Amino acid sequence: MRNIAIVPVIVSCWLPGIFIEKAYSQSKLADTILTDSRLDTIQSRALRLLTGFAAGTSYGEVWIRDFNTFIKGSLQVQSPERVKEMLLLFFKMQGNTGDIVDGVIDSKKATVGYKYRYAALAPGWAAHKNTVETDQESSLVQAVRKYIDVTGDTSILREKIGDKIVLQRIEDALTYILKERWSAQYGLVTGATTIDWGDVQPETGWGVAINDKTKWSVDIYDNAMFVIAINDFLHIKPNNYKTSKNWQQVAEGVKKNVRKHLWMAASQKYIPHIYLNGSPFSKTFNEKEILYTGGTACAILAGFHTPAEIAAINQQMVLAASKEKHATIGITVYPPYPATEFPNMKPYVYQNGGDWTWFGGRMIQALLLKGFTKEAWNELNPIIDRAIEHKGFYEWYDVQTGEPKGSGDFRGEAGVLFDAITLLRQWAAHNK
Repeated sequence: MRNIAIVPVIVSCWLPGIFIEKAYSQSKLADTILTDSRLDTIQSRALRLLTGFAAGTSYGEVWIRDFNTFIKGSLQVQSPERVKEMLLLFFKMQGNTGDIVDGVIDSKKATVGYKYRYAALAPGWAAHKNTVETDQESSLVQAVRKYIDVTGDTSILREKIGDKIVLQRIEDALTYILKERWSAQYGLVTGATTIDWGDVQPETGWGVAINDKTKWSVDIYDNAMFVIAINDFLHIKPNNYKTSKNWQQVAEGVKKNVRKHLWMAASQKYIPHIYLNGSPFSKTFNEKEILYTGGTACAILAGFHTPAEIAAINQQMVLAASKEKHATIGITVYPPYPATEFPNMKPYVYQNGGDWTWFGGRMIQALLLKGFTKEAWNELNPIIDRAIEHKGFYEWYDVQTGEPKGSGDFRGEAGVLFDAITLLRQWAAHNK
């Protein structure tokens, strides 16, 4: 039996809006985690839900940005072959410029107001792309890495889709971002102006598509997702595969430019947007006051931050959550955009100040991976309690009323909680 050093740590219990601190030893925390039956409840519920691929009950489509976050759970209850085929479907729908679609659906059910895409390689399927986003390509690459990590099946990289193998198509997807969604001025990824990781523009109307009102900008989410994708590609590619460019250099350049142009060192937070063709907001509106949580969580996962910065970021998220009675660190942004500035989405609705476990769970994972276990446990507790109270997984929650909103049986929430609990239990088993 190996000796375990007992190190005092602080573990916080959650009450609405506040934290109550209790001192535990590291081994005591590990015991607490390993014996907490709530974690079994969440994971078993998640696995029952992850027998399907659609994002949730409100969605007929399989969305790659969602699938990327629940693929590990899917592989616990579905055959690798079935999961692999769903991944390959997105490559079959890949555009000639390398772009990746958002969602795929049975063509007979393609009845929403999207501009659908069809491909000879995928008969019976329709696809669409929310053109305001720049995360579809990155999400697919990340999902392939997760598939390989779980299954060990690297043969997917040599699968022939049309006249190219998947490895080449991954590079085409990454190159699309450099060619079509790139600011040479800043050396960073671009996209339409949305709220953090969101997919809706400020102006009223069909906000998910580029139009004559679109304001192009640079933000942290798109750039963090891109670097994670590059790192994943470099991790899974065979040593003998010759890449089309020096992707490590590209990733290092993005990280450097994120630190130079987006990170505000004095306030330890990110500028929401750098605008390329004007801002959609009034001159009197100070957007820098808004805390972007989801993109920041992804920045931590991308390796952009020091431990001291992660601690400061986490404290800001906890403080933001404490200001609303029913909020957790999953609150998308704080404070929300006023209705006068963002008429397409009212304050505290959906991506404008709603609480999304889909990203709160990713922050928990980031904390665990970076060594902030006690903080991760503290902040996971209210999220777990909420999911158990509502007997399911919901797309988002109203931070003022606590009411679950959006799609029920939201697989994104189930996936990130399954993964976070897996990481937490791995830590606990190692530190018991």
